[in-house]
Amino acid sequence: MSNRNWPRAIILVDMNAFFASVEQRDHLPWRGRPIAITNGKQGSCIITSSYEARAFGVKTGMRLYEARRLCPDLIQVPADPKRYVAASRAIMQALSALTPDMEVFSIDEAFLDVTRCQWLLGSPEKIARMAKDLVYEASGLLCSVGVSGDKTTAKFAAKQQKPDGFTVVPPWEAKARLKWVPVTELCGIKSGIGGFLAKHGVLRCGDMEKVPISILAKRFGNLGRRIWYMCQGADPDPVHTEIATPKSMGHGKVMPPNTRDPQIIQTYLMHMCEKLGGRLRQHGFRAQHFFAGIKHDDWGWLGGVGKTQLPANDGKEIYQLGLFLIEQHWRGEPVYQIQVTALDPFAGGEQLDFFLERDQKREKLNSIVDDINDRFGEFTIAPAPLLLRSSMPNVIAPAWKPDGHRQTI
Repeated sequence: MSNRNWPRAIILVDMNAFFASVEQRDHLPWRGRPIAITNGKQGSCIITSSYEARAFGVKTGMRLYEARRLCPDLIQVPADPKRYVAASRAIMQALSALTPDMEVFSIDEAFLDVTRCQWLLGSPEKIARMAKDLVYEASGLLCSVGVSGDKTTAKFAAKQQKPDGFTVVPPWEAKARLKWVPVTELCGIKSGIGGFLAKHGVLRCGDMEKVPISILAKRFGNLGRRIWYMCQGADPDPVHTEIATPKSMGHGKVMPPNTRDPQIIQTYLMHMCEKLGGRLRQHGFRAQHFFAGIKHDDWGWLGGVGKTQLPANDGKEIYQLGLFLIEQHWRGEPVYQIQVTALDPFAGGEQLDFFLERDQKREKLNSIVDDINDRFGEFTIAPAPLLLRSSMPNVIAPAWKPDGHRQTI
């Protein structure tokens, strides 16, 4: 390994089967055993599984009954989001001691730009080993690390020797290292973009240099330009340290399969609307345009977009609009998922309509309820249908971040 300083050095820290590893860390009898994390005791879909379970073919998204056919000794473990968040916070705080240039990519992944740290801490490889040690000291968990000169190659490298991997791809070797890698193995290139690339003869990363960058730019804009460079080991995307203002804010939940009971749907809808209202208030946001829908296997989302009279952050008001939107499109078909999203959240005050007036008593009530729930736990005070909501446990939002408006579960 060369001792010269890299012109750009990026580390990707990726936890190993994070939720399952936290459970095995905290429950000695489960160590070395195949376990699967589900959303609550009644969860039927696997969120993640331990490597012992993966050895039998158990995968994320698989139904529990199917996984148990592959692995009869599989242990079902209800998810505990608060413990996973606590572990993640400890890990991210520890990593921030290495560099301020850190992007929390997800609850179990972080990019570190250590380009400016080399003169103080040593080579990128040395800093990456320090990162592994910091993660273990902070959490008692192992991680896999990828090191390269750009984000995409670092993320690719981190996947190569999991679990507990350590892979270094110097930036001057990245293009050659990726040459025979299928383009769909790179982060962000799914079947849609992969299909477009295949039509232009790009199946592996090495094929990309034969295609003019203008073809991808014309089809995908700046994303296309980035993909062109990604495949050649030169992803220009920087490490993003700021959390952007939200373009939308929503909550969704998987319901029991083939749900037809209006009361069940209404309870789930109320739950999501109250969570969304509370989250908007927590960060000083309001919104006026909302999407509400329930999902059918064949027909997709049954619902639509509506507008409140005034920008809102009251769960009751959002629920009334959501119920109207769903009732306009649902005719009793079996559904399995619900979603409520604020499409235009914004902070601060707004110009009020001359003829409309806010319900100040309702706003004061929400403020009191928020204070009580912050102190004693979510939904300590809630609409009556939600007080016995044990079958609807929380999950961690995919875009979770340790700070700002994305720190929600």
